[in-house]
Amino acid sequence: MVLLSLAASHHDLDLDVLERLSSDVHAVASELVGSTAHRFVSGAVVLATCNRFELYLEVDDAADTPSARAAAAEAVASRSGYTAAQVDTHLRVRTGTDAAAHLFSVASGLDSMVVGEREIQGQVRRALTAARRDSTTTSGLESLFQAASRVSRLVESRTGLGATGRSVVGVALDIAQRELPDWSAVRCVLIGTGSYAGASLAALKARGAGDIRVYSASGRARAFAAARGVRSLPASADLAAEVSDVDLVVACSGAAGAVLGVDALAAARQGSASPLTVVDLALRHDVDPGVRSLPGVRLVSLHTVAEHAPAEHAAVQAAHDVVVAAAEAYEADRRVRDWNPAVVAERTRVLGGLESGLSELPDDARDERAERALRRRTRAALHAPTVRAREAARAGDAMTYAAALTELASIPVPTVAADAH
Repeated sequence: MVLLSLAASHHDLDLDVLERLSSDVHAVASELVGSTAHRFVSGAVVLATCNRFELYLEVDDAADTPSARAAAAEAVASRSGYTAAQVDTHLRVRTGTDAAAHLFSVASGLDSMVVGEREIQGQVRRALTAARRDSTTTSGLESLFQAASRVSRLVESRTGLGATGRSVVGVALDIAQRELPDWSAVRCVLIGTGSYAGASLAALKARGAGDIRVYSASGRARAFAAARGVRSLPASADLAAEVSDVDLVVACSGAAGAVLGVDALAAARQGSASPLTVVDLALRHDVDPGVRSLPGVRLVSLHTVAEHAPAEHAAVQAAHDVVVAAAEAYEADRRVRDWNPAVVAERTRVLGGLESGLSELPDDARDERAERALRRRTRAALHAPTVRAREAARAGDAMTYAAALTELASIPVPTVAADAH
């Protein structure tokens, strides 16, 4: 089995490109795993966030990785509007240890728009949960993503990175507050009821905001708001009118298309002199970017966050070291698991054959002391090549592993006879 990672992120691509690549993401995993044309892809997990789109595939054989890559590009292309060739150029390919190291780095917040952000830990867990729900995961991918969650916790405990609670939401609100009244006086409308909306509401409350109303076109705002002690707006409300006299709009619904348009907001704010700050954290733009052209309106988008995100600090290099060591250990353990069955088979051939021979001796011909000595000699003969094979597997040394396996295969099953005692 081979681990294949196909990733696109804010490091290389505009967020508009990522938005298109992320269209109908989970259907991509189901198509790759469920199609008879792609039987070489045994598992798939999709990690799609506001600033990345990544596919993790388990492929049957290294020779199948080009076909898996092509199939993934076709599946994404059919939903994004790009050609398969364009998709292929957007996706950075990693395999084996490099793929594991990348996911560990992502899960630890090292690859984020805001280095050390904490939301990504939950997003990695939810990606695996979605794959389980869609029956596209495998034991190998389960192991990889669970290891990524462990590494993220290890990075936080050893380096402190992530413990400060930095996040895309936090940085966006830090930028927004520069032109807001005191948080206790801020009037805010929150658009959305998903995980990002929950994080945004918690961040607003932590800063002291109390006048918060929640809007959702889906109709879920009432239950969301009631559970969190804030007010809600009905789904039928005129959103532009509702935000015409507030100080802050935080939008993170992820709806297909803008829920707050420039023309509607311009009409609602006609004659208004009060400033409005709009924070749009949705990859697909909850708010028409054109609102930044309206008098008195300031837009803080994911692009703004990327430009103002805090620089890396001293803990980052230590975190990178933890990630690299963890990825190498993970890949070594995976090789041992993958290569060990052949070692076990040879040991079973010899030891099982010995026990079978001993069991066939008549009771009056058996000598317990002699049998123990024969077992010790046999295990001693097997020990050294077994250790060499497993150490070679851990190191990825295929030649030494093959030589050790050949030596194991040359060890004969001990001859057991009554006169051998």
